[in-house]
Amino acid sequence: GVFVRRRTPAERRPIDWRILGGGIAFGATVLAIALGGLPHAQEITFVISMTVICTMLVLVTRTLPSETQRAILYSSIIIFAFRATPTVGDGYFWWTLDVLKFDAEFYGVLRQTAAVIAIAAMWMFSKQITEYPVTTVLFWIAVAGTILSLPNIGLVYGLHEWTEANFGFGARTITLVNSAAASPFEQLSMVPLLTLIAYYAPAGQRATWFALMASLMNMALVAGALQTKFLNEIFTVERGHYAELGPLLIWVVVIGFALPIGAIALFGRRIVKN
Repeated sequence: GVFVRRRTPAERRPIDWRILGGGIAFGATVLAIALGGLPHAQEITFVISMTVICTMLVLVTRTLPSETQRAILYSSIIIFAFRATPTVGDGYFWWTLDVLKFDAEFYGVLRQTAAVIAIAAMWMFSKQITEYPVTTVLFWIAVAGTILSLPNIGLVYGLHEWTEANFGFGARTITLVNSAAASPFEQLSMVPLLTLIAYYAPAGQRATWFALMASLMNMALVAGALQTKFLNEIFTVERGHYAELGPLLIWVVVIGFALPIGAIALFGRRIVKN
């Protein structure tokens, strides 16, 4: 792809030592924290990382009009909230192995099916998604993701036993159909996010902008992982002990809905106005 793509001339800019030097100092600080064994090292690293990334984003966008800066701020908050949702952790996976008796072969079929459907959905609907407002797309993806999370909660509370007794299909069929339905949304959500990032990329600093926004999106995943850790500390789910798996799933679904919808409700209209 690199060799096929026609080379376009680009303006050379001097090195921005605020960005490069700050990045080097940031890397050294994070390495020192990791090797130093400080208590709450993950949380400290997260706070420092967010501070550095946000500061660099301000430096990169400071020459843009104030209205564009506000639109970037609101867009970044929505992107962050959409990706900073927690997951259940390994507890649900252990439960499906121990209680539902899922095996490696079934999980292989499940993941391959989900991957193929996700790729096909990306190919078919990416153009339509980019033509709708980003906030609208993310809103409906968040709603659909919440609805498609409900069967997992149902399985924990015995939904598969009821469907098998009344309709003849059990946990594997429910999981396969639900995974096939849910898999496109995770991939499709990346299309409006990347579109939003590309739309606001400042001229002359696009490479730095994309790197910083990619870092911000990764930090959102870290925020989600930290929430997952905190929830698993509140609702203890260990191998063979699944009494609190149901409440854990419910809280994950509630937070996964409330965070992106709340951000869209607060800041979505401001993006449109800008």
